[in-house]
Amino acid sequence: MSWDCGLRHMFSAPPSLQPGSMCIVHDKEEVSRLEMVQRLAKDGCRFLQNHSKGLQRTSEPVQSDEAVRVQERGRSVLVLRRMASQPARGGGKREEEEEAVRNRRFTVVSGTPEKILDHLLNDLKLEEDQVATEGKDTDTLLDDFLLTYPVFMSTSDLCQALLGHYCCKRCREKEDAKEALERKQKVAYLVSQWMLLCKDLLREDEHVKVFMKTLYHYMLDDLYEHPALQRDLKELQKLYQLHRRHTVEEYSPQRKSKALSHQLSLKENGVLSRATHRQTKEEYSVFAVPCHVYITMDSYLSMRTHPGAVAQDLLQAVAERMGVSQCELVLVAVTYPGGRLLLQPHDTLFSPSLQPVGRLHVCRKDLGEVLNPFTENSKLQQRTAHMLSLNTWNVAVAFSNIDWSIFDSIHEQELIYFTFRRHSNGNQTVALELLLQRFNEIQLWVMTEVLVCTALCQRVQLIKKFIKIASHCKAQRNLHCFFAIVMGLNTAAVSRLSQTWEKIPGKFKRLFSELESITDPSLNHKAYRDTFKKMKAPKIPFLPLLLKDITFIHEGNRTFHDNLVNFEKLHMIADTVRLIRQCQKDHLANDMSPKTSADVRAYMDNLHIIDNQQTLFELSHRLEPRT
Repeated sequence: MSWDCGLRHMFSAPPSLQPGSMCIVHDKEEVSRLEMVQRLAKDGCRFLQNHSKGLQRTSEPVQSDEAVRVQERGRSVLVLRRMASQPARGGGKREEEEEAVRNRRFTVVSGTPEKILDHLLNDLKLEEDQVATEGKDTDTLLDDFLLTYPVFMSTSDLCQALLGHYCCKRCREKEDAKEALERKQKVAYLVSQWMLLCKDLLREDEHVKVFMKTLYHYMLDDLYEHPALQRDLKELQKLYQLHRRHTVEEYSPQRKSKALSHQLSLKENGVLSRATHRQTKEEYSVFAVPCHVYITMDSYLSMRTHPGAVAQDLLQAVAERMGVSQCELVLVAVTYPGGRLLLQPHDTLFSPSLQPVGRLHVCRKDLGEVLNPFTENSKLQQRTAHMLSLNTWNVAVAFSNIDWSIFDSIHEQELIYFTFRRHSNGNQTVALELLLQRFNEIQLWVMTEVLVCTALCQRVQLIKKFIKIASHCKAQRNLHCFFAIVMGLNTAAVSRLSQTWEKIPGKFKRLFSELESITDPSLNHKAYRDTFKKMKAPKIPFLPLLLKDITFIHEGNRTFHDNLVNFEKLHMIADTVRLIRQCQKDHLANDMSPKTSADVRAYMDNLHIIDNQQTLFELSHRLEPRT
């Protein structure tokens, strides 16, 4: 399946080549560039003129697709393509210079990881050297590389490659002090951008810890010879919480060896993972560990608790939610099929990796068999009345605040890890998976609330309430929760309740029809995409569709062409995941009064959910039997 890449990376310099490399040049105009010829000839490169048309594309003229290939030992290691130039609008000298700059832009088509990194560093412009027309393109390449490098190289390999470029022994004989300083500053700048982009995902990576310490040592050693590295060193200190214990003057050649053991200190206590970052009592009510406590074999309470919670804390919350005395209940963990563990009051519920000790069940003490869960509880029927008493706007605000607390902690790279490493056991996708789980829970909660309500008039009021909540979620730019509620009402078990829907007033039916049209999947979800595009940030997207887009790009394009990384594919993926960054601009703030907030949050944090589809259908047919 062929794909039109559309967007590309643009570069302002020809590829970086090593001595003995062969460059295939397609245009005599390229050969006439004196600066390029002098530099490549100095490095021992030889030139061949290629009269072929190169790679054919249907979206652009042939002359814009001319490729520059870097070959080593008879095989291509880097393929670039020159961008199409646009004629200058005016006839002035400035316009001609800008056109000349555009004519020198190249896109990375494919290459080995090492050569792509070589080209990135060679093309990188430091702040004082950046040209406005070039800097944006270079930043795009850098961002694409840092977002997608896990696809084609490990973090350890990237660390080793960066250290190699910083030292770069093969260049020392040819470059002067200015060139050496520029090379080191480029590596430091790339590392600082890497830390800014991925620091939360890298905090616990041992390879990165060792790499940062080693690079810090190298930069301290070079301060005496290159004082200009002082600014880059301070930037690394700030980004990775590194402490210098000595002044620049102390690092003269005579004193370096004596001070090596005191150059670096790392705040280990400050290196916290995102999963355990928000653990104070004030914060855990907003961002906490999700916990399912089953009250029947097919239904559970969706609880939110802090990572250090013990069995007694959770049991108390469940008892309050169910309206029974805590002394009547016990908490049991099903560790494996047939394996049951009765939890004592002070037993912890989560392992250090935040995994629950097992599937948690709450049971009555007075039963002959402890593990028989609740089958019926009349007080649970009171939740319908409680739900109907809540203000719909406040419910939507509570959902949006909870969803935003999770969404705001999602990193763009999580979507790449989720797509390319679905079966890995790492914690790189904790926040993303938590929000996806939240979507399923809200959808099931809507179905549960409607189907356990036996009174027709109350069921009508519930559906009206859910339609209003969905409308408020859309107004609050929370399309994730909006989709969950609308899809919950659209499930077969709820939509088949014809007697209930007939009682819904006409204006609510029209409102629901408008909301439902936004979720229409036809024309690749055009209605949703148009609506979402008009919304200003901050906003919460419908993540399953975003993951579908990334998966479609991944499945429709090969990651490697002739053993070279297909970087055009990675650019498309990076451009898609950057939507997360755009949506997270600013802060989504929807406030409620403290009293109202506490009441609504207490209800929203403990949702009763039936997760068995067969049970839900049985409840639906019990309410309105099939005629």
